[in-house]
Amino acid sequence: MEKIANKKFSAPILGAAFLMATSAIGPGFLTQTATFTNTLMASFGFVILISILLDIGAQLNIWRILSASSLRAQELADTIIPGAGKLLTILIVLGGLAFNAGNLAGAGLGLEVLTGLSPKIGALISASLAAILFFQKESIRFIDLFAKGLGAIMIVLTLYVVVVADPPYREAGLRIFWPEKIDGMAILTLVGGTVGGYISFAGAHRLLDAGLTGPGHIKEVSRSAVTAIVLASLMRLLLFLAALGVISKGISLGTHNPAAAVFMQAAGKLGYLLFGVVMWSAAITSVIGCAYTSISFITRPALGQENIQKKLLLLFLLLSLSLFIVFDNPVQVLIAAGALNGIILPLSLSLILIGATNKKLMGTYQHPQWLRGLGWAVVVATAILSLFTISKIL
Repeated sequence: MEKIANKKFSAPILGAAFLMATSAIGPGFLTQTATFTNTLMASFGFVILISILLDIGAQLNIWRILSASSLRAQELADTIIPGAGKLLTILIVLGGLAFNAGNLAGAGLGLEVLTGLSPKIGALISASLAAILFFQKESIRFIDLFAKGLGAIMIVLTLYVVVVADPPYREAGLRIFWPEKIDGMAILTLVGGTVGGYISFAGAHRLLDAGLTGPGHIKEVSRSAVTAIVLASLMRLLLFLAALGVISKGISLGTHNPAAAVFMQAAGKLGYLLFGVVMWSAAITSVIGCAYTSISFITRPALGQENIQKKLLLLFLLLSLSLFIVFDNPVQVLIAAGALNGIILPLSLSLILIGATNKKLMGTYQHPQWLRGLGWAVVVATAILSLFTISKIL
C-alpha cells in the first residue's frame, strides 16, 4: 500500500517542487541576480549563501506546518488572529499582481528576442497561453509538465553559458564564505524573490490540492520542499557564475537589461538567443505559478469553486497585463516587487509558526524544535532587514 501511495503522490511531489522553483526563477530572479553581481561581484556569493539558509528556514516550516494542518496559509492565519488571513490574502494578491506585471514584461522581452515582436504583443501572447492552460480540464497536470520541462531547459542553457563565460571559480568559492562587502538590501531582495510573498506557498498549496495532508506525508512534503530550494538555488548559482565570468573580464553589465548582457557578452549572438529562451521560460512559468498561487488564497477547487477560480485567474492575468502596459521600467518594478515580498515574509511566517503550537490544528504532528527555532530566526532576520531597507528608502 505504501508503494502505491508513494507512486500516486510522486508526480505532485516533483510538480510542487518545480512549481515553487520556477515561480521563483522569473524575470525578477534573473534581473536581481545579474544586477547585484554587477555591483557586489564575487561577494554576491555570500548573499546567495545567506539567502539559501533563510530559504530553507522559511520553506521547510511553511510546507510542513500547512500540510500537517491540512489548511492553506490564509485559513491557518485566520484561526490564529481573526482577520489575519484576509490581510495576508490582500498582501499576497497585491504583491502577486506587481510580480506578474514584471513576469509578463519578461515574457514579452523573451519573445521579442526570439521573434522580433514588440514586448507588449509578446506579453499578450504569453498571457493568452497561460489562460488557455488554466482552462484545460486537467490544468494542474499540464502546469506540472510545463514547469518541469521549462525548468530543465533553463538550467541546461544557463550551465552552457557558465562554461563559456569561464568565471573565476576560486575567487567565487572564497567570497561565498569571506565576502569583501555585504548588502542587506540584496539579501532581502533575494529572499523576497525566492520565498517571499506568494512564492512561499506555491508548492505547499499545490501539495494540499494533491491531498498530501496530515502527519503521514511529512517526509514527502519535506523532500519536495528541499528539492524546490535546491533547484532554485542551483539556477541562482549558475546565473551568478555566468555574470561573474563576464564582469571579471572588465565588462560592465549596465542597468538597462543586465541579464541579457550576461548571455550576450558570454556567448555572442547565440547567447542572446539563449537569453530569449531562458527569459521567456522563466517568465511564463512564473506567470502561471504566480496566478495559480495568488488565486489559491481566494478560492479552493476542492470545495467546488473551479469555475470561480478560472474566472479569477483570467481577471488576475488581465490586471497583471494592464500593470505591465502602465509601467515603463520593468527592471525597477521587479527589484521593488522582490523587496516587497521580502517584507511580507516575516508576517506570514510568524503566523504559521504560531499555528504550529496549536495542538488542535496540528493533531498528532509534533513540529521539530530546531526547525521552529530556525523559522523564528528567519522571521527576526527578515524583519530587521525590512526595517533597514525601509529606513534607507525613507
